[in-house]
Amino acid sequence: MEAITGAWTWLTTGSNWEGESGVWHRLAEHLWFSGVSLGLACAVGLPVALYLGHIGKGGALAVNISNVGRAIPTFAVLALLVTTPLRSRGDVPTIIALVLFAVPPLLTNVYVGMREVDRSVVEAARGMGMSGGQVFRQVELPLAHPMIMTGLRSAAVQIIATATLAAMVGEGGLGRIITAGFNTYDTAQVVAGAALVAALALLVEAVLAVAGRVLDPGRGRRVRRPSSTTSLEGERP
Repeated sequence: MEAITGAWTWLTTGSNWEGESGVWHRLAEHLWFSGVSLGLACAVGLPVALYLGHIGKGGALAVNISNVGRAIPTFAVLALLVTTPLRSRGDVPTIIALVLFAVPPLLTNVYVGMREVDRSVVEAARGMGMSGGQVFRQVELPLAHPMIMTGLRSAAVQIIATATLAAMVGEGGLGRIITAGFNTYDTAQVVAGAALVAALALLVEAVLAVAGRVLDPGRGRRVRRPSSTTSLEGERP
């Protein structure tokens, strides 16, 4: 309880939000490399997952390889990258490590979403004369949209949570608040930093959930059901 009270006091102290080591500056750094990492992960994982899900070939191998990548510790990858010449390029090692960490959940969810589209609906669309591209855009993508957004939310939350490790190798972000608290034995600051990361992750997930509903291609559609009317034709008093 004392740690929570101390964390609240730390968060409500204006001086902790100002300057290069303040919350606002660290938050901007965190959002910067988290956003870039998520964008790059989408650029790499989405096209591959969508294509493999559309053709139905090679997806299982790709998913298994991506799952193996989950077993590799992100901090180990980050520590390895900072020993290379990439260390002199600012946030590049952090971004690469986060992209490698974000691609597996994105690839898995999107591929599964594409393959779970009802095959009878796809075949019916082809029977109506739709081309492969039309089936992809007008049938598979709308039906796979929920799983695609699930993968995106999962990747975003994991990136934001894992980005705190960047502070362990001297990079910026909200993780610097936590490590600074550890260095000064300030438990309240450590708890405050962790709370900021958790709050940011929840906020981003909520924003993406709302965006997913707004951008849902099937939003507002209603399934028409045949009306059950009783025919009186032929009835006699």
